[in-house]
Amino acid sequence: MSQQRRITAVLGPTNTGKTHYAIERMLGHRTGIIGLPLRLLAREVYDKIVAARGPSVVALVTGEERIVPPRAQYWVCTVEAMPEGMGADFVAVDEIQLCADPERGHVFTDRLLRARGQHETLFLGSDSMRGIIRALVPEAGLMSRERMSQLSYGGARKISRMQARSAIVSFSVENVYAIAELLKRQKGGAAVVMGALSPRTRNAQVELYQNGDVDFLVATDAIGMGLNLDINHVAFSATQKFDGRRMRALMPHELGQIAGRAGRGMSHGTFGVTGEAPPLQEEVAEAIMRHRFAPVKKLIWRNPRLEFGHMDALIRALEQAPENELLVRAREADDLSALKTLSQDAETFARASDAPSVRLLWDVCCIPDFRGISPAEHAALLGQIYAHLHERGQIPEDWLARHIKQIDRTSADIDTLSKRLAYIRTWTYVAQRKGWVGNDSHWRDVTRAVEDRLSDALHSALTQRFVDRRTSVLLRRLKQKEAMLAEVNDKGEVTVEGEYVGRLEGFRFSSDKSAGGQEAKTLKQASLAALAPHFHLRADRFYNAPDTELDFTEQGGLMWGESAVGKLVKGAEPLKPQVKAFVDDEAGTDVAEKVTRRLQHFIDRKIATAMEPLLALSRDEELTGLARGFAFQMVEALGVLPRVQAASEIKALDQEARGSLRKHGLRFGQFTVFMPLLLKPAPTRLRLVLWSLWNDLGEFPEAPPPGLVTVPRLTSGPKGTDTMAGYRNAGERAIRIDMLERLADMLRAEDSRGGFEASADMLSITGMTLEQFADLMQGLGYKAERGEREKVKPADTVMPPDGETTSAEDTPVMDSTAPAPGTDAAASDAPDAADIPESVAAMPDNGIAPVAEDAPETPEAEAEIAEPPAEEIAPGTAPDEKLSGPETEVFYTFTWAGNRGGRKPQEGGRGKQKGKPKGKAKPKGKPQGARAFEAKPAKKDKIDPDNPFAAALMGLTKKD
Repeated sequence: MSQQRRITAVLGPTNTGKTHYAIERMLGHRTGIIGLPLRLLAREVYDKIVAARGPSVVALVTGEERIVPPRAQYWVCTVEAMPEGMGADFVAVDEIQLCADPERGHVFTDRLLRARGQHETLFLGSDSMRGIIRALVPEAGLMSRERMSQLSYGGARKISRMQARSAIVSFSVENVYAIAELLKRQKGGAAVVMGALSPRTRNAQVELYQNGDVDFLVATDAIGMGLNLDINHVAFSATQKFDGRRMRALMPHELGQIAGRAGRGMSHGTFGVTGEAPPLQEEVAEAIMRHRFAPVKKLIWRNPRLEFGHMDALIRALEQAPENELLVRAREADDLSALKTLSQDAETFARASDAPSVRLLWDVCCIPDFRGISPAEHAALLGQIYAHLHERGQIPEDWLARHIKQIDRTSADIDTLSKRLAYIRTWTYVAQRKGWVGNDSHWRDVTRAVEDRLSDALHSALTQRFVDRRTSVLLRRLKQKEAMLAEVNDKGEVTVEGEYVGRLEGFRFSSDKSAGGQEAKTLKQASLAALAPHFHLRADRFYNAPDTELDFTEQGGLMWGESAVGKLVKGAEPLKPQVKAFVDDEAGTDVAEKVTRRLQHFIDRKIATAMEPLLALSRDEELTGLARGFAFQMVEALGVLPRVQAASEIKALDQEARGSLRKHGLRFGQFTVFMPLLLKPAPTRLRLVLWSLWNDLGEFPEAPPPGLVTVPRLTSGPKGTDTMAGYRNAGERAIRIDMLERLADMLRAEDSRGGFEASADMLSITGMTLEQFADLMQGLGYKAERGEREKVKPADTVMPPDGETTSAEDTPVMDSTAPAPGTDAAASDAPDAADIPESVAAMPDNGIAPVAEDAPETPEAEAEIAEPPAEEIAPGTAPDEKLSGPETEVFYTFTWAGNRGGRKPQEGGRGKQKGKPKGKAKPKGKPQGARAFEAKPAKKDKIDPDNPFAAALMGLTKKD
């Protein structure tokens, strides 16, 4: 064999550098042609050679792309598009084992038998071609190349446990999409590579994988054809595929071709199965690892010597059987099928009447069926193209533009975009044929632009559907162990590397709720890693924040602004609760300790401020004996103690002890012993929380709204809730305890045995209607009797005679200190209640008789009862006469319900009254039939010694 026409078959498994070797050999010659199995691979090789020699000497020719500079020296083509008769110095054909492929094998076989370079020819492929090449091309030299890395079998593995940089292979579009969806949920996404994608879309998807945006690739067997990717593991989700006619099992050499994509360069690779694919048989796995496959014994062949004299002659030539027993006639391909279909059309048959017409028809039939609708649809389109070319010599531009316009739409789903891409590839192929359209370069640009737009849209749709960019970005950063940039806005929204990942609430991170499974774990892992410096900065800012930015909730939570940063927990004493900070473990112990210290300082200061009178009482060293014990009892009760619970202790206190306790603002009321300052909203709110913590309540009762004298009965919490809230339940409502004591002062001036009516002052301080007040009094242990009487109208006003004036003394003046109905009154305005006798103080809440606080504790003194005369009702007036008779009014008569058989209550004022006769009071001249009772006139302008402004008021009085 002459050295000038050397033919070499470079054989070996994948990852042996065969293609790279061929490129180097071609660039060693002045001219050369290399044929590759895929348009995508052709583009990859073209880019490499352009980078080495420049674009002016490199041509790219595929069925749908044609870049041919005037001084082209090196031609990169798909095998079908390799030019003939150019006399290039070098010719190479890659993946020569495709000579045995049922669909395309005849093209590769033709190149094996007829394509030759003037100086050198290379055939690159599997070692299984060694014997048949030696038989069909005896002059060819054989060169073996060893794989640069090892390939081993990894067995079966679940997709959820698939290692990074893996390719999962499936053989149907539906399965490819399903696996990609699963990987998106569990691993952040996957790139998709299929033979049906345009080169631009495939390149974009491959780039998505290669640059690390995703760690997984889902592909068809298209990756087995020379695509050089950084794959560490190949997993087969199926070992059968539909070959266009039937489902069949993949041959070992086909599995080996795909598995060989794992482990590029010097990196070792593995392969295995996943999903529903059964484990590979031991001998098959061994063959793949050792690259030992059954030799190819037959090649697919089709007659290259075509006759164009007549359509029938062309069909006979295409169906001619080979003479060599090593060759097998190709099955009917799409081009031959279309030719036969069009030969049955009378109009087409009539047009193909001479050799040029038959040749033109064959060229049209060679247009690939990119659309894949049906053979009949494909043949019909080819018939229209042939008719235009035969009649006009070119395809009409308006007809072509109309078809392209129908395709040029990018708003659609993945399937529709894929179909449109397949359709535009037909017109891209047509535009590449010389002379078929007017202004070839224009239509090539138009079809290329449409294909690019559709390709980009499809890539975006695939990425949007199968890639969670947020998770993929974070996974890549975690893998690279690089510092990630996290940002937290004023709403607490966290972004890492520009991707929203969740919210930072105080010192706890909550991942985006839309994420689930593995995605959620990845988000939290990456987010907490990126937030580490933010935790420290936020802890410093929190530690230095003023108390005004912090607060506690009525359920014991601790807030920083709108963020929960901790909660209160039970401490050793009611006034010494502890705190538990809400800090993620990943923030570190330093952050947690700093937050805990700041929260403890806050609540300690809050208690010191709100409970200052109570704390001062507990620290008073001058209190001794019974006074000190009672002070301790008040601290345990958090400053509000029902009198009935400490009746005996109160009775045992002498006046000196009581005085020492009153110095701290303690009031001995008829119903409650309390500190008026602790009834304000802030101490009340805090007291309820502290009491709930100390009693281990699951749900804390909430404080009533501030400023209300009465509220609906407090029944939601356990016993004692009303007292801790500063109220006392009475009937259907609860009255604030300080206002209850003011009411008790008024009630002591009334005849509780003979009966009395509610005065305007009573209704005013409670802010109640008469019916509500009656219910309240019953709740306090009184009996309320309802009655009706004629309403007494006010007398007409008599004007004084001319020249006379009314003196100020005669003019009634409203007490400016009296509260308006329903409004709050200072607790200190109410005088102290008197000591309650032990027998009465021990009575239940609803049976306490009104007694005087400051009355002498001598049981011999009894108050005299004054009974005013009953009022008469005008005779002849029916009580229910409302419409035609006089106007009536409702009134209630209140008597103490506990006076039957019990101890007679003290009445008639703060002290026991002496020297007054017992018996009924004299009548006031009112109508007979209704009894009216008048309270003892209260001394006006009396200054309460417990009033915080008492000293100032007394000074003003003396000055006057």
